Amino acid sequence: MCGITGYIGVNESASILSTGLKNLEYRGYDSAGIALVGEQLTVRKQEGTIDGLTIPSETDATHGIGHTRWSTHGEPTDENAHPHTDCSGDVAVVHNGIISNYTELKAELDGHIFESETDTEVIPHLIEEEIAAGADLRAATMRVLDRLEGSFAIAATHVDHEGIVAARQDSPLVIGHGDDGMYLGSDVTAFVEYTRRVSYLEDGDVAHLSADGISVFNDGECVEREIQTVDWDASAAGKAGHDHYMHKEIHEQPNALRQAISGRIDELTGNASLDIDLDERYLQAVDEIHIVACGTSYHAGLYAKELLEPLVDLTVRVDLASEYEVYDGFDSRRTLVVAVTQSGETADTLSAIRRAKAPGMTTLAVTNTVGSTITREVDDSLFIKAGPEIGVAATKTFVSQVTALALFTIYLGRLRGTISAGDGADILENIRRLPNAVQSILDAEPNIKRLAKQYVDSDAFFFIGRGLAYPVALESALKLKEISYAHAEGFAAGELKHGPLALVTKNTPVLAFLSESASPDETFNNVKEVESRGAPVIGLSTSDGTESFCKHTIDIPSLGRLEPLVANVALQLFAYHVANEMGRPIDKPRNLAKSVTVE
Repeated sequence: MCGITGYIGVNESASILSTGLKNLEYRGYDSAGIALVGEQLTVRKQEGTIDGLTIPSETDATHGIGHTRWSTHGEPTDENAHPHTDCSGDVAVVHNGIISNYTELKAELDGHIFESETDTEVIPHLIEEEIAAGADLRAATMRVLDRLEGSFAIAATHVDHEGIVAARQDSPLVIGHGDDGMYLGSDVTAFVEYTRRVSYLEDGDVAHLSADGISVFNDGECVEREIQTVDWDASAAGKAGHDHYMHKEIHEQPNALRQAISGRIDELTGNASLDIDLDERYLQAVDEIHIVACGTSYHAGLYAKELLEPLVDLTVRVDLASEYEVYDGFDSRRTLVVAVTQSGETADTLSAIRRAKAPGMTTLAVTNTVGSTITREVDDSLFIKAGPEIGVAATKTFVSQVTALALFTIYLGRLRGTISAGDGADILENIRRLPNAVQSILDAEPNIKRLAKQYVDSDAFFFIGRGLAYPVALESALKLKEISYAHAEGFAAGELKHGPLALVTKNTPVLAFLSESASPDETFNNVKEVESRGAPVIGLSTSDGTESFCKHTIDIPSLGRLEPLVANVALQLFAYHVANEMGRPIDKPRNLAKSVTVE
């Protein structure tokens, strides 16, 4: 949530910052602004979209900072939009995160005039006081940082001082190294069309960017941060002719899956080859796995539990990261904690990992983002290789997360002797067939679109499934509600009669998972329960003959334990077309953000 962009170099900065703001729209925001530094400081900010922001077309500014804000302290208004300035109008600051002690700091700033309700505004006023006392911008910012409590990423600039000073604590910042200057962003997307050479700031880092380069300090000492080259370019972050990023990313899933499994399948030995370095003796001795995640990643974790427990003969606990607690009663030395996070920056998941590490538990991240905070804090990382995902609603990252966790299941089962070579080869064959199976669902999009149009005016949508299909029912309901704002719920099919059946009417379609891997015979009974109450049923099935049970069917390829994952793609398309029929802003759903970096 929120986005920071910055540039200092030989080029005029306004257009570069404007592009950076547009690139960061996907993170979610309700106001935006920029500060341009030339002979004077020029600030433009307002509530609403970037398209309404008046940015000077010609300026002498060769550096500046920009921001997209997602409201926490104070409503989305022009006054609360970033950047914020000091009393003199010489200092400009943008900030992601929360300053938890801002009330106390504000009380100490006697005589200063505040124009917003935000926690951020204390920062430029504090910098103003330090500069008045004789400090330069970098020294002033570093002194102010020592007084701040909370999580933050900050960029500051001053009309009479060289460069941009940026700092991070529990909120991501990445530096872009270009031929024509230095770039700053909350993520690489902010500047990827200008450079793909990046370095990631770490907690406690303070970076001073100038046109000639960058100096990074941590705890007062100058440090080096490795320059890496990201493996995707600006075209990967475009829509490629699709109306929405979400639609593009749904259609990218076959290729994302091929990337996720490339070089990782050895059908001869029935084993998965994963680029992880966890000690094999430790993995053989593990008694329990804790999976921590949020939102869509949590549903991927639930799916993984249904794979790991029967195939690897382990106890698996799946927790919402915000609810995860470490209790006595289990051996921390024999417990592996797996954090599933698309961005690698999810605040709740990072906090859960830190709680797990305190008693000495081994940690593994399953993530899409090389260089993210979580990859630096865990013992090892398994990358899902899905490529950039811009749409707020996760699609290709969900299928890639589950696929990576399925490969991990096979790797662990073969290592511990619970999966034979033959069984491993059979599962791997289904994983190898997964991209083509997903493509067959994409080819059936016209039928799914017709169903979405037919039921767009429904009062609510219920998704039911058993076993592996239950987490996909939850995920499918989440996808529909977050982009269409329709009432949608996912249930374990057997739970319908224990309360939710009271909500079923003729105007509440039920989407039922009836694939062979999801206990279809038992779920058929639940289908009849809702049909007898007039609800139309859309069945997702791998077998013929369901037409007599369901008003509509969507055919799912036979793929063993991966069938619900393939069915999920059909329901992503269903959610997309329902939302599109309703005219919703699919890539920027209200109140939501792509990367949730505050708890």
